[in-house]
Amino acid sequence: MRDAFHDDLNSIGQTLIDMSRRVSRAMELATTALLEADLQLAEQIISDDDVIDVMQHELDAKTLNLLARQQPVAGDLRTLVTSLRMSADLERMGDMTHHIAKIARMRYPAKAVPEELASTIEDMGKIAKGIIDKTTHVIESHDLQLAVELEKDDDEMDKLHRKLFLTLLDDAWPHGIETAIDMTLLGRYYERCADHAVSVARRVYFLVTGEFASERN
Repeated sequence: MRDAFHDDLNSIGQTLIDMSRRVSRAMELATTALLEADLQLAEQIISDDDVIDVMQHELDAKTLNLLARQQPVAGDLRTLVTSLRMSADLERMGDMTHHIAKIARMRYPAKAVPEELASTIEDMGKIAKGIIDKTTHVIESHDLQLAVELEKDDDEMDKLHRKLFLTLLDDAWPHGIETAIDMTLLGRYYERCADHAVSVARRVYFLVTGEFASERN
């Protein structure tokens, strides 16, 4: 019975890894669709988000079933509770890539991102994907040092987010309100995706240590 229970715990962990990998790929493709005005790619990301949603629903149902049937304690209970929260974060990260792709689709055949901001958005996409990839590794390896280091990567995203806003607030902004709104939303989507990834890493830290990362000093 306990062997089957721990097999189920391992299965939940693997599902979280698979979800994170899917989000990473979605982030990469959504940024490409956005910068290249690739409608087909945008439609693919929007459609594939349903897969991440289904994975979350199935994982949560399985987790709640185990909580009800097994009445776990100590580390096993912490694993199940944090899994529920991590799956919610990963699902929201998938939603962010979905929203990015929807802006690409809405502005097609034009490019949603003005040329002078393309490099900033490209950098935000790269940093977001890098953070997600590191988060995947943290889930898989329980590397606590890497979990803590993700905070610094998120700082880089915040810097780019501020840079984007400074451009939008410049009196010389030539692209009108509609494009400014698009860019404001895009900046928020990338920034929030990174925030959710850091949240996942913090939950892994709690899973392993029983303490929140902010309590480590």
